[in-house]
Amino acid sequence: MSGAGVRIGAVVRKEFIHVGRDPRLLAVVLIMPIIQLLLFAYAISFDVRNLPTVVVDLDHTPDSAAYLRAYEASGLFDVVGHGGDPTAVDTAFDRNEAQVAVIVPAGFAASLARGEQAQVGVLVDGSEPNSARVAQTYSMALNQLYGRALAVEWASTQGVDLGQIGLVEPRLRTWYNPDRASSIFLVPGLMVVIIMIVTAQQTAVTLVREREQGTAEQLMVSPLRRIELMIGKLTPWVIMAFLDIVVIAVLGVVLFGVPMRGDPVALAVGATLFVASCLGIGLIVSAVAPSLDTANMAAFLVAFLPAFLLSGFAFALDQIPPVLEWISRLFPARYMVTISRSVLLKGAGFPEVWPQVAALAAYALISLLIAVRLHGRRA
Repeated sequence: MSGAGVRIGAVVRKEFIHVGRDPRLLAVVLIMPIIQLLLFAYAISFDVRNLPTVVVDLDHTPDSAAYLRAYEASGLFDVVGHGGDPTAVDTAFDRNEAQVAVIVPAGFAASLARGEQAQVGVLVDGSEPNSARVAQTYSMALNQLYGRALAVEWASTQGVDLGQIGLVEPRLRTWYNPDRASSIFLVPGLMVVIIMIVTAQQTAVTLVREREQGTAEQLMVSPLRRIELMIGKLTPWVIMAFLDIVVIAVLGVVLFGVPMRGDPVALAVGATLFVASCLGIGLIVSAVAPSLDTANMAAFLVAFLPAFLLSGFAFALDQIPPVLEWISRLFPARYMVTISRSVLLKGAGFPEVWPQVAALAAYALISLLIAVRLHGRRA
């Protein structure tokens, strides 16, 4: 091994020893990502099932009872109460006992018997918009199915062959995530958010801490060249970042059923460039931050917030304001989230994700060059 390799190896060993002697740092790097994965994946869910529902039957007929049973049998609505009049809806909503109310008016069965369109009131608590939208969609779909069932029943009693009528029957299929499970959508993006936080923040904090403690100056007067010192100090964080990636990926597959449908080499190349970009961000923060507290805050602002809010991790980028969508292009997490979801869920490879890989390569190169220049000026 060359002299440079020996010197870099010594710095790497020193960094690993330092991490091993600091239980809090070890927990942040290795244990906290696992805890974050479990908390986020289980706590954040866009899956809406068993919506608490109160029903009010003002018709009191077998037809109205059958209609309301369709809600109970759907598995989408959890009937938590039966009211005798519409005021029960106000009470249930005010007490947060229900999010949906179904009111069957008097004359429901009579309208059906006359072949008329029967009106039904469906009220939704809009204080939680996601659940409200889903409840409306579920209710509309259930009513369409119920109406079709009534049409089939009427046709059979009238001797009408519905096969001779041009009815449209959509057959919907969901690709990549058939069960529409939130965890399948979130875990690939969560991996990116966690790596962004751990790599960028710990790189910044470690370098600033050494500068405050005076150990950086001691290393600068050693035979180490600046580039050797930089490589030696960053290598452990690169290794730990990839260890976190492997652990999160395995837990995603085992616990949440996240598939691996695409090219793992494309994912590995994207992850390597993403980690390099995060290191660049951490180095820039460490070069400009005057204190450890400032480094922590700055790393949080440029790592966690953009990765969480502007990467597509939790919110679709085409649904955010155009100005924020353009700002999201300034952060590497956006590109890595696209790569991870495309490779893991959609079976993509380099032909599909090369624009994002190229963007990460440019980001890593530019950020590292800026970091080296800033640290050179500081020295």
